[in-house]
Amino acid sequence: MKLNKRIPSGREKDEASIVLLTQLREKLYSEQIGSARRAAFNLSWMQEDGLDILKEALFSRAYKRTKCAAAYGLRKMRGRMGKIALDVLSQGLKYPDKDSAAVCRNALLVLKGMAPKKSFNKKNNHTGNFEIRHIPDKKRRRRTIKDISKHRNNFHR
Repeated sequence: MKLNKRIPSGREKDEASIVLLTQLREKLYSEQIGSARRAAFNLSWMQEDGLDILKEALFSRAYKRTKCAAAYGLRKMRGRMGKIALDVLSQGLKYPDKDSAAVCRNALLVLKGMAPKKSFNKKNNHTGNFEIRHIPDKKRRRRTIKDISKHRNNFHR
């Protein structure tokens, strides 16, 4: 996805922060979900600038993996930005895009401590109370190399 150039908000103090925000924004729209989530987490530490970028990604026409990563970054906001991020996720519930609304709903469920329900195929759902354990054999002693060589010599006679 080709990104438009971001207009600096004026809060950035120097050129290095502008470059860092640009790099994190590009990684947020990455095809690899791991690097997108890492970028979203780093943006969650960037206060207002990070919030602006994450909000833009969540409500844009980006892929769902980008929206999920943006919601992850909003969930990880701390301090005074946590409440604002929670408001952004709440506003996302009313957003007309179905993907954005679903991502916001799932993020709010995770924040409340309730994991979103995942659909599993009941045929392949093998959950039981079985526990695989290793029980050592007490009667059998360990064979040494000497025992093996004796056994070979006796066998070949």
